[in-house]
Amino acid sequence: MTTQKLTKAEEELMLVLWRLERAFLKDILDSYPEPRPNVSTIATLLRVLERKGFVAHRAYSKVFEYYPLVQRRQYVRAYFSDFLRKYFDDNYEDLIRFISLESGMDLRSPVGEKPAVKHEHEKPEVDDSQLSLF
Repeated sequence: MTTQKLTKAEEELMLVLWRLERAFLKDILDSYPEPRPNVSTIATLLRVLERKGFVAHRAYSKVFEYYPLVQRRQYVRAYFSDFLRKYFDDNYEDLIRFISLESGMDLRSPVGEKPAVKHEHEKPEVDDSQLSLF
């Protein structure tokens, strides 16, 4: 599997293609919200994604049907592993602690119990000393 990172534009296109599974250029373009990118921009991104090994196509005369070679789960796994390594030194506990502190979620709550709703002006107090990163 390729572990190359995608640009924001490439990632947006891959999200469309992962959702559609197989699509022609027109279908991909129609899946974008307004204002849609230019057709040539999408065509260029598809060629770049093919060179990177993320996308392939099947030709029907002069019309191409595109499909992902890298599955969404594979990319998320590689992206998440890199994120965890870079920002949390491969430490899941620090990641969970960070999420807990930033969201105000109590990790001691029973599984499935939703945290108490806080008003927007009530941000959880974050004690940065609890995070090895910060």
